[in-house]
Amino acid sequence: MSNLKVTFSKAPANGYETAILCFYSDKEKCASFDTVNYEMHGFLDHALEHTKKFKGKYGDIEILMVPEDSHYSRVVLLGLGDKDKLNPVDAEKIGGKLYVSLKAENISNADFYADNDNPKSEELAAHFANGVKLRSYDFKKYKTPKPDEDKPTLFENLHFVLRQSEKAEKLYDDFEKVADGVFFARDLVNEPPNELVPDTYARRIRDELKPLGVEIDIFDEKKMEKFGMGAILSVGKGSYNPPRMVIMRWIGDRSISEGPLAIVGKGVTFDTGGISLKPAAGMEDMKMDMGGSAAVVGLMKALAGRKAKTNVIGIVGLAENMPSGNATRPADIIKSYSGKTIEVLNTDAEGRLVLADCLSYVQERYNPRLIIDLATLTGAMLVALGHEYCGTFSTDDGLWDHMNKAGEETGEKLWRMPLDEYWKKDMEGTISDIQNMAQKSTRIAGSCTAAGFLWHFIKEGVPWAHMDIAGTAWIKEDRDLTPKYGTGFGVRVLDRMIANFYENA
Repeated sequence: MSNLKVTFSKAPANGYETAILCFYSDKEKCASFDTVNYEMHGFLDHALEHTKKFKGKYGDIEILMVPEDSHYSRVVLLGLGDKDKLNPVDAEKIGGKLYVSLKAENISNADFYADNDNPKSEELAAHFANGVKLRSYDFKKYKTPKPDEDKPTLFENLHFVLRQSEKAEKLYDDFEKVADGVFFARDLVNEPPNELVPDTYARRIRDELKPLGVEIDIFDEKKMEKFGMGAILSVGKGSYNPPRMVIMRWIGDRSISEGPLAIVGKGVTFDTGGISLKPAAGMEDMKMDMGGSAAVVGLMKALAGRKAKTNVIGIVGLAENMPSGNATRPADIIKSYSGKTIEVLNTDAEGRLVLADCLSYVQERYNPRLIIDLATLTGAMLVALGHEYCGTFSTDDGLWDHMNKAGEETGEKLWRMPLDEYWKKDMEGTISDIQNMAQKSTRIAGSCTAAGFLWHFIKEGVPWAHMDIAGTAWIKEDRDLTPKYGTGFGVRVLDRMIANFYENA
């Protein structure tokens, strides 16, 4: 969650303690400098002349105490770098860094003077605000405050001062709705697995999205058995908590004659590996094996929040993969919703089974014009790309181009991976139609063979992309990072793609 409130106007807020002033490289001043400097009787000229650390480079920040007779008690010098290179993604990164500095100094409110001699000042202001907002997320739901502990000052109010304030505010309104979706996705990923089992997860989706106008259907295990969804049911067999499937419909434009966009997410609320049990070390991270589903849910919240002018079906398969006397065994053969039989050679390759039934159902029921799925599917993707890029497979060059463009615009970076018929064929079974582990590529190309498995469930001619977010759904290496753990990766890039290419003006 975030307590930060962002506002915009042509004039400073009343009584705020801090002023934020922007500079380009070599301390080149932005438009608002002279106004604030005059109010401070030339103090800023003196400070700039004597500061040796601040150069106005990209991301430079220096916080100054100012004379008592000033309207402000502090001034933040913010470096934007090269004037000709500043772009929206950079602005958001600077905004995130700015939030950390303001919070560390116990600053509670600030005026951000955003007229920066740039023809796109209002766009950049909205992106600065978005970067601050996204970085302000924190997850303390389960932390009990100590009675004798001093509560830190929260940075709660950021006011942007610029001539085109109305345009900036309008842009930021949509960004804020998307940030709400990102925060919901992060919250879901960060929840402990005893609190977020499939049924409570499904009800939480309904309670959050239905008031926004999203139509919700929840399939319990009895309905999935009736439909013949043997793949997802096999994953949840070993758990006391039965699986669920949740269908979310956002109908933003009933005049669209084409089929809806389909976004599908893997939601394994905890993954022990099942009978093919994972090692104990690091298993606690497997509460986040539902990151793909969280991104889908967060995206649906973002679309509904900003009233997107398009039609989208979100579908998530929710299951808990546990070992028990009732659990699926290696060598079991199951029948999926598509009718295809699957030999389960490794119960820790379960996410693809969850997705298989979701992919088949959404195509048969809704005839979508494209499908994108998101899943923390393979450790091999983390080995290949680390935490920096999301490996993305696609059958359609146009769809990939749209996704890649949105990735560049949001900073959620995608890297196209090869989708080859070889890996699809390698997933064909010997005594079943397909198997959940490759025949030949047993220890190599794990992300590619997983995509090859999913490809068996995509109808000919349907544009499809698979996003393996194993490395981008959470971050744990740096405990000082915000967010800790869940990132909400996927919400922003897919929202931007939809806004750019699939909405009616």
